[in-house]
Amino acid sequence: MAALTHRELQHLFEQLRKGLVPERGVDAIAVGVEKERGELRRQLDLAADGEGTIKFLRGGYGCGKTFMSRLALLDAQRRGFATSFVVVSDNDLHFHRFDDVYRKVMTELSTSACPRGALGDILDRWIGAVEERLIDSDADEDADDFDDKVLAALEGDLAAKTAGRAPQDFIRVIQTIFQLKQKGEHADAGALVSWLGGSGNVAAASKRIAGIKGDIGSRVALDYLSGVLEIVKAAGYKGLVIVIDEAETILRMRSDTRGKSLNGIRQIADAAGSFPGLLWLFTGTPEFFDTRRGVAGLPPLHDRIGFKESGGIATVKQAQLQLKPFDAARLRDLAARLREHYPTQHPARVKDRVSPEFIERLVADVTAGFKGDVGVVPRQFLREFVTQMDLVDENDDYFPMAQYGFSPTELSATEEELLEGTANLDGDDDLMPVADVW
Repeated sequence: MAALTHRELQHLFEQLRKGLVPERGVDAIAVGVEKERGELRRQLDLAADGEGTIKFLRGGYGCGKTFMSRLALLDAQRRGFATSFVVVSDNDLHFHRFDDVYRKVMTELSTSACPRGALGDILDRWIGAVEERLIDSDADEDADDFDDKVLAALEGDLAAKTAGRAPQDFIRVIQTIFQLKQKGEHADAGALVSWLGGSGNVAAASKRIAGIKGDIGSRVALDYLSGVLEIVKAAGYKGLVIVIDEAETILRMRSDTRGKSLNGIRQIADAAGSFPGLLWLFTGTPEFFDTRRGVAGLPPLHDRIGFKESGGIATVKQAQLQLKPFDAARLRDLAARLREHYPTQHPARVKDRVSPEFIERLVADVTAGFKGDVGVVPRQFLREFVTQMDLVDENDDYFPMAQYGFSPTELSATEEELLEGTANLDGDDDLMPVADVW
């Protein structure tokens, strides 16, 4: 594990104070997930070798699905992948509309060099690589026809790498972006990069420059994704990893929208192998995968990715990777790891007062307060534990062993339902018709 920077440490603890999953520095607190992390690294190996693959993270509330997907993206970027982290929403992301998904994927596109909205940077790197290749082939970069050679090479590369799947508008827009930048017209070039990223707010005047009309539609968005994937690899990256987080949100949608969204996932699963170098990573609850409102209600999808156990044991190599809930031992290990990394001006004080004995007592209180179900709300423990370290760090007269108070009553409605066993996401159990939604 690489040493964390000051900025990464500050981000890590700030997110934990708010009960959120950190985006950076998560490997510092990755305990008890070695087997699962190894399987995700195996998936990265497949993608790096040119396979198109898909994996589903399965776990109940508080099992660390978002954490594991963030950890996978960290591993991916360190290995030279571009990544994107998309959260399913019933407000601005309708999964049965792939133009919505494509737009979110492009908006959240990230690399180690560019943390968000990296499409423009990736395009520049690819175009630069094309120019260097031409120069290495004895083309004169100062010649009047050099830009024409670049334009031809861009079109030829895309046609060859996508086996002709790249739409003509896709190629034309990229060529126009190059020409505009060569002329110093960066505003219009930026507008076309936004259009290529799925934006529906690009001025008609900018579109006319490239000879395009309208926006990227749902039925062609997969072809655009194929083109972007090839550009990502041509720019020097190993491939692309896309996380679709909180797929269980689909269960709250209307039945017709829910069915279309599940059919959309089925189509992605069926097409995954035709996107070499792309790893899709979905996260969802058992209710999403096992009920007839969810995956189980669409037999073609369920038959392909259904979860199987033998004697209570499941292989990590099947389509669904099961994440286990937290237990007391894992909480203790996690607390010790957090104390080790905690940024403080008083390390001796924190180490002495936030002692193994205090950690043991806090874990015991959490376990009792949550009726033994530590896995339901580990974020409550993490937030309270960081608060206790903050109090020790800020106050010379604070002794948590004697003064701390942990209240398990500040739970969300979902957490209360889970603890009481009253959560019900199954509802109607009609099977969904199989349909192509793009």
